[in-house]
Amino acid sequence: MDKNISVWVVDDDRSIRWVLETALTRVGCRVNCFPSAEGVLERLDKGAPDVLLTDIRMPGKGGIELLADIQQKNSGLPVIVMTAHSDMESAVSAYDGGAFEYLPKPFDIDEVVHQVERAYLHNKEQSSIQAEVEESSGSSGMIGSAASMQTVFRAIGRLSRSNITVMINGESGTGKELVAKALHQFSLRKDKPFIALNMAAIPKDLLESELFGHEKGAFTGATSRRKGHFEQADGGTLFLDEIGDMPAEMQTRLLRVLSDGEFFAVGGHQPIKVDVRIIAATHQGLEKLVEEKRFREDLFHRLNVVRIKIPPVRERREDIPLLMTHFMSKAAKDIAADVKVIDAETMSYLSALPWSGNVRQIENTCHWLTVMCPSNTVQLADLPEELTALKVSAVEVLEGSWLDAAEIDIAKRLLNGEVDIAKRVVASVEQVLITQALDITKGRRQEAAKLLGLGRNTLSRKIKDFSAE
Repeated sequence: MDKNISVWVVDDDRSIRWVLETALTRVGCRVNCFPSAEGVLERLDKGAPDVLLTDIRMPGKGGIELLADIQQKNSGLPVIVMTAHSDMESAVSAYDGGAFEYLPKPFDIDEVVHQVERAYLHNKEQSSIQAEVEESSGSSGMIGSAASMQTVFRAIGRLSRSNITVMINGESGTGKELVAKALHQFSLRKDKPFIALNMAAIPKDLLESELFGHEKGAFTGATSRRKGHFEQADGGTLFLDEIGDMPAEMQTRLLRVLSDGEFFAVGGHQPIKVDVRIIAATHQGLEKLVEEKRFREDLFHRLNVVRIKIPPVRERREDIPLLMTHFMSKAAKDIAADVKVIDAETMSYLSALPWSGNVRQIENTCHWLTVMCPSNTVQLADLPEELTALKVSAVEVLEGSWLDAAEIDIAKRLLNGEVDIAKRVVASVEQVLITQALDITKGRRQEAAKLLGLGRNTLSRKIKDFSAE
């Protein structure tokens, strides 16, 4: 075991603490013991151990609650859960909560030492992989300091040595294929093929041949044998984008491949065995498609082993300046031009926009600005028309001055003795929200409703009410 590993032991049983401290100290660990969960989180603020062991059932806060708190504060810390109550519920709760390992009491002390070393080495490896993921993320366009993006980076690191099936969820333009490529790049399959296939982009009558290949003479025009994407990806990774658009008959065949690891080419009579890791992605809610009987529930559970959710740009606005700077540099390099700089006012304005097209829209905007902006400094007047449609100054919105103005207006109304103020103010704010959303979407109500989080019928009714006033 590596010397000087820091281990914390949390257990209300003094004898257990003594046994663990003695055994771990003997093999070179630095051990701190806690009789309860109280004070552990405060100590974490000053520095975390390499491994933490905790009992499940203790007076006050239990081990599962402590585990949940640690996951929020320091999700990279490996936690080994111990309990004298070795029931299924405790084990499931421990693993669901993110525990590295679950040890029922009484345990063999050598096994505890082994698990501590294993947790330490695993965490050391994952930290190295995550650092590599973050270091290389910029070159791939995966950029983000927001907590939600750091969660994505951590997930890639943790899944790097696994062959487990992954489902990636995210709106169009968020970078689902980039995440899939990163999962492949940092896996043990990185030297094998990465094959991507968009279910929505291939006609139904060609999809079977694209996935599974065909034999010579299988159909008109099949003049030679052709390998499908499954066979091409053998040993590597197959990325199935927009999996929600897969036809029902193909869902059945895919389920069989995932179950058996083999398939028949179109017109073939011999099974073809493959070793392929599947990564699927969708912008749709597959659960809803399952409820509507448009997607097989058994296939959904086969694909949805681990889920990674990519946040839309509007939920990580602090990353917009980073993304703009990155793509301005990339665009300049692509056309061998000088890098153009976005001034502070314009960057603030851009950071307040909804970016319904997400990262892809930002990248396209940067290419447009690099080609069309006449000077080396991008100002508000240089932005394309679709971005300047927002009539309210984004700088004021970010600084919160509109809230100050609303506060003054409401105070005046109250002092003047007006009644039904809430109804009128809320209606006015709703009208501004809807007007601005319709401006941005060029009058497309479906998109405006999505931006506002309203149903289309609700939006239409509110517009009708405004028109009637």
